[in-house]
Amino acid sequence: MKKRLAIPCLVFGALISSAVVMAAEDSDADRSHPKSFVKDSAITAKVKAKLAAEHITSLGRIHVDTDKEGVVWLRGTAHTQEAADKAESIARETEGVKAVHSHIKVKKDD
Repeated sequence: MKKRLAIPCLVFGALISSAVVMAAEDSDADRSHPKSFVKDSAITAKVKAKLAAEHITSLGRIHVDTDKEGVVWLRGTAHTQEAADKAESIARETEGVKAVHSHIKVKKDD
C-alpha cells in the first residue's frame, strides 16, 4: 500500500519542483547573483508599499519591476496624468532607486 502511494507522490513532487525551477529561471533570467536579486526585490517592495500607502485607486493598476542596476520600470495604467506622475515621483524618491522608466498609460475608462 505504501509503495502504491509513494510512486505517485514522487512523480508529482518531481513535476512540481521542475515547474518551480523553470518559473524561477524565466522570471529571474537577468539576475546574476542572489544578493542583487534580494536588493532588487527589496526596492520593488518598497516602491509597491509606497504606492499602496497613497490610497489612490488609479495607482492600483501599476506594475513595478527593478533590474539589477536599481532601475525601476513602471508599467500599467492610471486614470489621470497626475496619478501617473505621482507614481513616477514616488518611485524616484525611494531609497536605492537609481533611475525610473515609466511606461504608464493614461486610461480614463478603466
